[in-house]
Amino acid sequence: MKEVKEFWLELNPDLPAETIRKMVDVAKPHTILTDIKLPGVTAKIASRLEGMDILVTSNFDHVSSAKRNKTPVALEVTVGDQKDVERISEVLELHPDYLLINCPNWKIIPLENLIAETRGRSKLLARTTSFDESRAALATLELGADGIALGSHDTNEILKTRDLILGESDDISLSMAQVTSVRPIGTGARVCVDTTEILQAGEGLLTGSSSQALFLVEGEVHSNPHVNSRPFRVNAGPVSSYVLTANGKTRYLSELLAGETVLLIDRSGRSRSVDVARVKIERRPMILVEANIGNRKLTTIVQNAETVRLVTRDGSKPVSEIKPGDHVLVRFEEGGRHFGTKVSDEMVIER
Repeated sequence: MKEVKEFWLELNPDLPAETIRKMVDVAKPHTILTDIKLPGVTAKIASRLEGMDILVTSNFDHVSSAKRNKTPVALEVTVGDQKDVERISEVLELHPDYLLINCPNWKIIPLENLIAETRGRSKLLARTTSFDESRAALATLELGADGIALGSHDTNEILKTRDLILGESDDISLSMAQVTSVRPIGTGARVCVDTTEILQAGEGLLTGSSSQALFLVEGEVHSNPHVNSRPFRVNAGPVSSYVLTANGKTRYLSELLAGETVLLIDRSGRSRSVDVARVKIERRPMILVEANIGNRKLTTIVQNAETVRLVTRDGSKPVSEIKPGDHVLVRFEEGGRHFGTKVSDEMVIER
């Protein structure tokens, strides 16, 4: 089961109350870190003020008294050098619920040491000011920090960090579609999406000719007599195909670039975000796959090759071997999309 990371939003108390409320509505954080009272918000409040959901303090004596009163406590710790890292063992003897770590000069190695030291003893929250800092903290030592306390007033930075933490915890609902036709067509510009990760069997990208119906295309994790496996790659389809990305949005495969993020999904619907290492576009022979869910017709186009496989409930099958009557996994939804965002009541016809 995927570990759920915590998202704290640190607010500047000097901001107007309406601005603060809008930021909270956009961010949807688990916890708000502030020293002002915010009536009417649903998130927990972490504060140095008495009577809030979580006590924030840098005073060791306050930790013990809060624990006696059964109040969750976040202990603030500044890490400037290795001596501060070594002192964490002493801090952990106080059993704080959270360690709120501030690194004035963010470095990966100190964070690696902190993660190793605190794992299973206290939740490690990294105090950050940007999406890039947050992403590094969540990926360090593979396990990453247990959460982020983001102090930024940039809406774009807040949204990207929110999607990084909250957007990838949702499962994707998949359905079975019955293949009705498989037909080779001409050549086209197809897109291979090479990631910075190693894909597992049954894991790939959701792509398709319609944003309403996306087929699960497996990564090249299987070897065959003619070519070695490429477990980092998904041979995803033509440049015009849609691909599902984080936060439920779609993009065209032609838009993807190195350094951007895509959403990997496995046959159980579990998802994870990975970075794109390169996008490889070449002209190749293509194949059209048509399928049905009830009376709805679904289509996708992929390269006609043994290495391109559609995922089934129990395995996967090369598109060169798929035939009418086979069942494959798809993500199917009603409604249309506008610039990748779902519009439930919009009528869109894509054939």
